[in-house]
Parts: sequence; C-alpha cells; structure tokens
Amino acid sequence: MTSPYRVCFVCTGNICRSPMAESVFRSRVAEDGLDGLVETGSAGTGGWHEGEAADPRTLAVLRAAGYPCAHTARQFRASWFARLDLVIALDSGHLRELRRLAPTPDDAAKVRLLRSYAVGAGPVTDPAGLDVPDPYYGGYAGFEECLDMIETACDGLLEAVRAEVTSGNPGPAEPRPGPHRPHHKESA
Repeated sequence: MTSPYRVCFVCTGNICRSPMAESVFRSRVAEDGLDGLVETGSAGTGGWHEGEAADPRTLAVLRAAGYPCAHTARQFRASWFARLDLVIALDSGHLRELRRLAPTPDDAAKVRLLRSYAVGAGPVTDPAGLDVPDPYYGGYAGFEECLDMIETACDGLLEAVRAEVTSGNPGPAEPRPGPHRPHHKESA
C-alpha cells in the first residue's frame, strides 16, 4: 500500500463525540503499530464550532482515560470523500446526512456507523440502535458513557481497518466480529 488508509470520524459540531473517537482510534492504531499506515481525523456536519477546541468535558474525559487530544473543530466537506477510505458517523442522523452529501454511490458506501464495529453488536434493524448519544446538553457522566461506547467500537474498527490495510487492496473496512481488547485506561 503506497498511501495511508484515511479514516474520518464525524459528529454534529466536532467538539464532543468525533474528537473522542479520533483520539481513541489514533491511540489504538499507534498501539497496534499501524500509525504509519493509517491516518485519522474528525469533523462535524455543521460548522458552528469551526476553529474551536474540543468541549472541556471531552478533554477532561480523554485526559482521565489517558488519551492525548489536541483538537481544532472543522466542518466535513463533500470534496473530502475523494481522499478518504472510510467515513465514520457517530449516529444515524450523521450517517444519513453524510450519505446524502456523498458525490457518488462509491463515496456513500464509505460511510459507516461507528458502533456497527462493536464486537457482539449483531444485526441491527434500526440504525438508531447503534447511535453514540450526544452528551453535549448533559453532564460529565454522559461523556464517560460516550467514551465507553467509542472504546468498545474502536476495538472492532481497528480489526476491520487492519484487515483492509494488510490486504493489499483496501476498501471501506467492513464491520466483522473479532476478539475484544481491553479498554485503554491509565492505571490508578
């Protein structure tokens, strides 16, 4: 593979869920020795927070779990599809919006829900059942809950991306069942 496999996580404003997912997945990629082969980014469907840092609660939850997070919010652009291999939506509303924004059917096929990669998620008839809920209007506990969901899904996402990167013919990483890795947490 000559160019890196590029993954972009997308939520609403790019200050809560998608920066969390980007930070967790980037750490998973580095731990797995794939950091030279996989690039990770994030964006929002809207531009309200462009240029801002992640929400302070996002940063606090990430720091408490031992994840680095240097982040500046940005809005997802349709032109990005051409350089991305996988676009990860954090909820079913983002999934629909991103697929509508996709310039081609092949680009729309690059969009997946993050929690569809959670090991043991099984078939889900309602995509909303795989949403990572927006913690913005709640308290710190909602951010912790989001981080737990994201960590679990990123384990399965890493397995799928690793399979694509090592296949020699990468495409959008399909969710596939696999072993569960323990969550990355700082030891107390």
